[in-house]
Amino acid sequence: MAVKFIIDSAADVIPSECEVLGVTHLPLKVLFGEQEYADAVTLSHAEFYEKLTTDPNHPTTSQVSPAEFETAYERLTANGDEVVVITISSKLSGTYQSAVIASEDYEGKVFVVDSLNATVGERALLRCGISLAAQGLSAAEIAAKLDELKSRVRLVATVDTLEYLKKGGRISATTAVVGGLLNIKPAISVVDGVVETVGKARGAKAANTLLRQLIEKDGGIDETMPLCFAWSGSSDENLKKFMDENSNLWAVSGENLSVSSVGCVIGAHVGPGAVAVAFFGKE
Repeated sequence: MAVKFIIDSAADVIPSECEVLGVTHLPLKVLFGEQEYADAVTLSHAEFYEKLTTDPNHPTTSQVSPAEFETAYERLTANGDEVVVITISSKLSGTYQSAVIASEDYEGKVFVVDSLNATVGERALLRCGISLAAQGLSAAEIAAKLDELKSRVRLVATVDTLEYLKKGGRISATTAVVGGLLNIKPAISVVDGVVETVGKARGAKAANTLLRQLIEKDGGIDETMPLCFAWSGSSDENLKKFMDENSNLWAVSGENLSVSSVGCVIGAHVGPGAVAVAFFGKE
């Protein structure tokens, strides 16, 4: 009997990586007008950002359905394996509720964890769960440990443009125009499961300084735990600049470090050019 993991696509662990990790990937849906795509399956991250900047329709997303979770549960538990499900924050999507509804007939076999996070914050929790499984913990023990550890996961990011926060209704058009003229780069974080603005900087260099300050404000990075960097858009140039300027933040992380791109769920709100860091705060 083994422990299997299910992750939704909001974690930005793409299907090919999930295959290597032995993790089941369930995609949220992305809609541009009437056209629907399966996140990271029928619409790659690169294709998403191309459409984001060219399609007249601003994208929306929809949750993974209970039926999709139930199909995965049936397949993964058929030979006696146990399942740990890690989902995007229940305050950002109904995906967690779908996972719980589908688990009702799998008591003692399927354990659902609300990450209270998204993108690389959710990814960090998955990597921690995989490590716990390698140590021989049961699915119930892993889920309980992840519920305990998730309060230590910090996700902070800087946004390169205000345009998509405006399109998503997060800020007013006036704020976006003024912010654009002043070259304002907002910083956001996932706090208690919801996305909040936690600071502002003028210009890219100041944004990198602010991001570092936010990491330090949270007590610094626990190098023994997963550390995840991410960028949004078609280029990782902004992330590379941040990593080059702050190499001491990650140089000792070794195999605990991962770098990935931000997909549609958060990307629809932050647009291209964002830089994100997810880490476990020190105890």
